[in-house]
Amino acid sequence: MRAMVFHGPGDLRSEELPAPTPAAGEVVLKIDAALTCGTDVKTLRRGHPVMIPHVPTVFGHEFAGTVSAVGRGVRHLHEGDRVVAGNSAPCGDCRLCIAGRPNLCEDLLFVNGAYGEYLALPPRVTAKNVVTLSADLPAARAAFAEPLACAVLAIDRVRVESGHTVVVFGHGPLGCLLAMAAAARKARVIVVGKTGWRLDHLRRLSVAEYVDATACGDVVAEIRARTGGRGADVTFDATGRPDVWEQSVHAVGRGGSVVFFGGCAPGTTVTLDTRRVHYEELTLLGAFHHTPEFIRRAVDLMETHAVVPDGLLTHRMGLEDVGRALDLMTRGLALKVLIEP
Repeated sequence: MRAMVFHGPGDLRSEELPAPTPAAGEVVLKIDAALTCGTDVKTLRRGHPVMIPHVPTVFGHEFAGTVSAVGRGVRHLHEGDRVVAGNSAPCGDCRLCIAGRPNLCEDLLFVNGAYGEYLALPPRVTAKNVVTLSADLPAARAAFAEPLACAVLAIDRVRVESGHTVVVFGHGPLGCLLAMAAAARKARVIVVGKTGWRLDHLRRLSVAEYVDATACGDVVAEIRARTGGRGADVTFDATGRPDVWEQSVHAVGRGGSVVFFGGCAPGTTVTLDTRRVHYEELTLLGAFHHTPEFIRRAVDLMETHAVVPDGLLTHRMGLEDVGRALDLMTRGLALKVLIEP
């Protein structure tokens, strides 16, 4: 089979590999659709010791496919099933899994291999984190399940609901998915971005209201003006920039919640107004990854058309174009690229 193989930072190669056969408890998927991700861009640049502990490995982690072979002992999946799989599976036995926080599992098993023609899913993923798809859910849309699940987990952590004003800082793909997930709960959504083609593209999707940070002298003042001086009920940082983490705190109102969704560089610090955090009872939360439950909820949102992320696909390419697709992502010239092996 053809595959794009990661050998280390900056080293991505097109290779011919043996097609996998399923061991006991495994299934093999024929990849129908894979999506590029900002995490892939960062991993290609500097590696990722958690998601990719061993090299070489087939790259990519957002995908949907069709079951092409079933290993011994697998009863709930069959050849020909159209499925999406999460790119991880928790152990179910550690302290955090037992506490109901499997996204923080102490032995979280990650899966890569979206940028190949076939992918063997290990037994734990096969057992815990594969969802069959309805006939009318396109593979290109279903492949959004992994990033959408991350967004839905974050939305769920602060119980976004109808009537809330939600501000999302960042207009990349995950910022957009946060906005879509919040809008699906009937919240008022404001996205903060910067002048350019991406902001223009998102305006055409009519997902939210928008604040142009480059044209606006004071983003926080603008948000407070749009909320009658109160500030937002919930803010999300989807940039991973320390200055924007601080903005997201300044823009939230009394009793509000701030979700730090974008991960900053290691060793980064931010400054907080401790008086506000204390006397205004602000809730400050991190949100990381997803769980099998949220993969299923993401698929349900797409199958019911509550979230339709198709407009975030700005390019379609073949497997041999993965390097070019990730370069477009690096240069800010694409939102999501659909890879069709």
